[in-house]
Amino acid sequence: MFGLEALDLARIQFAFTISFHILFPAITIGLASYLAVLEGLWLKTHNDTYRDLYHFWSKIFAVNFGMGVVSGLVMAYQFGTNWSRFSDFAGAVTGPLLTYEVLTAFFLEAGFLGVMLFGWNKVGRGLHFFSTVMVAVGTLISTFWILASNSWMQTPQGFEIINGQVIPTDWFAIIFNPSFPYRLMHMATAAFVATAFFVGSSAAWHLLRGKDNPAIRTMLSMALWMALIVAPIQAVIGDFHGLNTLKHQPAKIAAIEGHWENKGDEATPLILFGWPDMKEERTKFAVEIPYLGSLILTHSLDKQVPALKDFPPEDRPNSTIVFWSFRIMVGLGLLMIFTGLWSLWLRKRDTLYTSRPFLYLALWMGPSGLIAILAGWFTTEIGRQPWVVYGLMRTADASSNHSFAQMSITLIMFVVVYFALFGAGLGYMMRLVRKGPKISEGQETPDGGPGKKRTPARPLSAADDSSDADHGDDVTLTKEI
Repeated sequence: MFGLEALDLARIQFAFTISFHILFPAITIGLASYLAVLEGLWLKTHNDTYRDLYHFWSKIFAVNFGMGVVSGLVMAYQFGTNWSRFSDFAGAVTGPLLTYEVLTAFFLEAGFLGVMLFGWNKVGRGLHFFSTVMVAVGTLISTFWILASNSWMQTPQGFEIINGQVIPTDWFAIIFNPSFPYRLMHMATAAFVATAFFVGSSAAWHLLRGKDNPAIRTMLSMALWMALIVAPIQAVIGDFHGLNTLKHQPAKIAAIEGHWENKGDEATPLILFGWPDMKEERTKFAVEIPYLGSLILTHSLDKQVPALKDFPPEDRPNSTIVFWSFRIMVGLGLLMIFTGLWSLWLRKRDTLYTSRPFLYLALWMGPSGLIAILAGWFTTEIGRQPWVVYGLMRTADASSNHSFAQMSITLIMFVVVYFALFGAGLGYMMRLVRKGPKISEGQETPDGGPGKKRTPARPLSAADDSSDADHGDDVTLTKEI
C-alpha cells in the first residue's frame, strides 16, 4: 500500500509514538523549573501571586508528567518489539544508559513528586521547596541520559565490535561523545522556550477575554522575559550545533541545505526555499543567496560545504523532508525572537498587557515551541538516515522480522489509542488552563503555605463542574492554543 514496506511502517510507528512522547517531557522539563522558581520567589518575597501560580501550574504539571510517563514506557518496549536487531547490536550501550536514567532521574522524580504535589499542607516550607527543586533536577538528569544515548547513536565512540555486537570500552567517551554537549544544550533550551510560550499563550488568552489580575500579568511577564533571553541563546547554540554536525555528519548538512554539488571553487550559496528532488538530484525552484551558505556553515566566504553528490545515493538522507523541517524550526525560532523583542518594546511603552495585536500573537505562538521541537527532531533523526547507529548499522538491518500486516495492525491500534487517551489528557489540560489560577487576594487566608490549610492540590480535583466551566470555552481554548 502506497509503496510502503514493513520497515517503513516500523519507522512511521516509532516516529508517531515519539512525536507524542517528546511533547510531554519538553513541557515537564520547563514547568518543573518554572515551579521551582515560583516557589522560591514566594518564599523570598511572600507575594501570594507566586504561590497562586505555583498551585495552578502544579496541577497542569502533574497531568503532563503522567502522560509523559505512560508514553515513555511504550518507547522502551518498541526497542524490543520492532527493533530487536538494533537492541542485540547496540544494547550493551543503550541499555545501561537508559538504566542510569531510571536509577537516577526517574527514582529522584518519583521520590519527591508525591511530596511536591500532595505535601503542601503536610511538610515544612523548606522540605517542600527542596522537593520541588529535586523534581526539576530530576527532569534535567533524565534529559542528560536520554540525550547521551541518542547522541551516541549519532556520533558513536568508546566501543569495540566483537562478534557483531557493540562492546563498551570507555564509558566516559560513550556518554560525552562529540555531539552530546550540543544536543543536550539545544534540547534543554528548547524545552524552556516551549514552556515559556505555552505559559505566555495561556496568559494572553485570559487577558484577551478580560481576565486581568496580578497572577495573569505575572504569567505573561515571566514567560516573555524567558523568551526574550533564551530564544536568542538557542539560536547561538543551534549555530554551534550546526558546525558540529557539519564535522561529524556532513551528509545531513548537505540534505538540510538541499545542496547537491559544488561548482569549481565557488562558495556555497544558501538556498532559502526550493524543492529538493531526490530522483532528479537537484533542488527545483531554488531561491539562493550567494556566499551565505559558506558564511553560515563554515564562518568563511570561500570554504565550500559538502554536497549530496559527494555521497553514494544509498547514503543520502531524504533532503525533501529535512530541508523543510529545518526551515520550519528556524522560521519559528526567528518568530520567537521577534516576539520577545516586541514584548520588550511594549514594556517600555507600558502597553504589554493591553496591546491586543501582541496578545493575539502571543496566543498563537503557544504551540510554536513544541512544533519547533518536532521539526528539529525530524531533522535530526531523518537526517541520520540511512543509519540507525551512524556509520555502523543501517536502519534496514535494525528492525525485527515482522510482516507488513503485523505492522499495519499495530500502527492503526497506536493511532486510535493515542488519539483517544492523550487527546482526553490534552483536553483536560486545556480545561485547567482555561480556569486560570485561583486568586486568594481579599480572601480570609485560605492558604498560608506548607503546613497551613489550603484548597486541595490534587490535579484531578482542580477542574470542577461548576456552571462557569462551560464546554464552549474548552473548545475555544483548545482551538486557539
